[in-house]
Amino acid sequence: MENFELGLWVFLSIIIGCFSYFYFKNKTKNQIHNHLPKGNLGWPFLGESLDFIASAYTSQPVSFMDKRISLYGKVFKSHILGTPIIVSTDAEVNKVVLRNHGNLFIPAYPKSVRELFGEFSILQMNGILQKKLHSLIAGFLRSPLLKSTITKDIQNSVIYTLASWKNIKPLLIQQETKKITFRVLVKALMGIGPGDDLDFFEREFEVFIKGLICLPIKLPGTTLYKSLKAKERMMKRVRKIVEERKLAMEKNIDNIVANDAIDVLLRDHMEENQKQPLSLDLITGNIIEMMIPGEETVPTAMTLAVKFLSDCSVALNQITEENMELKRKKSDDYKWSDYMSLTFTQNVINETLRLANIINGVWRKALKDVQIKGHLIPEGWCVLASFTSIHMDNQVYENPYQFDPWRWEKGSVNNNNNFTPFGGGQRLCPGLELSKLEISIFLHHLLTTYRWEAEKDEIVYFPTVKMRKKLPITVTTFNT
Repeated sequence: MENFELGLWVFLSIIIGCFSYFYFKNKTKNQIHNHLPKGNLGWPFLGESLDFIASAYTSQPVSFMDKRISLYGKVFKSHILGTPIIVSTDAEVNKVVLRNHGNLFIPAYPKSVRELFGEFSILQMNGILQKKLHSLIAGFLRSPLLKSTITKDIQNSVIYTLASWKNIKPLLIQQETKKITFRVLVKALMGIGPGDDLDFFEREFEVFIKGLICLPIKLPGTTLYKSLKAKERMMKRVRKIVEERKLAMEKNIDNIVANDAIDVLLRDHMEENQKQPLSLDLITGNIIEMMIPGEETVPTAMTLAVKFLSDCSVALNQITEENMELKRKKSDDYKWSDYMSLTFTQNVINETLRLANIINGVWRKALKDVQIKGHLIPEGWCVLASFTSIHMDNQVYENPYQFDPWRWEKGSVNNNNNFTPFGGGQRLCPGLELSKLEISIFLHHLLTTYRWEAEKDEIVYFPTVKMRKKLPITVTTFNT
């Protein structure tokens, strides 16, 4: 079936690429505007997709961008993955794209992503409803109540998982970290602890997530088909939880306490005089969507932090001493602020996010002709706001391919425009502080409990960032 999907993908790519290449090349020739970015639409059918993908399998994944920056400047046109596109590696242009959402730009995601997330997805949502949902979740994730409870939940999950490492040789870090983050996030979203429901969501979500980057074909047996079926099963289970919680709230409407994300969203759903209340379908779908960081982004960041520290003994020694000092000062009563006060640990996390580029950029589509810094983004064209290119720009970061957490002590690089691992604008990831907390807690307990040796492994940047062998390590010391 995988070979069939691959062959069909090639065939469809040729058809789509042929149409879009000639259509947009002709449109470009007849463009009445004078400021269309320079660039090349590449080969018929394929555009510049092969070069784009090939660069992701090298140690310098922005080589595709760098070559074209030298020829055309920081904003250029190309043709990637069947789509004519304006690529921006300019921080100021990216800022405009990220902040002018809904009125000038809308999300432009692959068909498989649109199918999986559905019409109620916050990724595809625009306007007042998107702002409301984003604000509700961000407010909850920053609330003192959550910070207190989730810090303990993360600690318990980390300690429980680390305790099992004594019997695993070698450990696959990228696999093990998922056990920590997914459980924590599911509890924060739905209040679910260990048991049948958690096992169900872990199992189904693993099937679901595979469909995010796949062929948009729903024939039985295909990746997208299996993923959609897993989504259906999860939707039924989440909807049941949401409806049961709603009934319980209706019985105690005057004393609703938001203990998890479902409570927060349902409280908005049940408020009177709402112009645009959140529907139960919207709540259900977005609860599933918000599980993604626990399965992909945060575990990847944890894994890559271990890799970079393994390759840099000076940084490893310094971060270990900082965390050992905290452990000597504290008992078991750690707070959110204790972890976030570990200055060098935060520098390591920032440098990991910069160098790893787990979120390499965002794709948007222009609703009308847009001029930014003299560059035209024509109506209907996509724009790729590249975060990776800015994070690896030697004019912003000295020796950008070097793991250097000390660079963050200077303060000058910590610029919102030049450092965007969590996106920006009104779609800035609401869980960015929670993500850093999880990584901080994981590193603290790992560094104060273990000594390890990591096997040689390589980072793969396409279709998503990951370690080729999931970063095997051998634990050499276990302090009880």
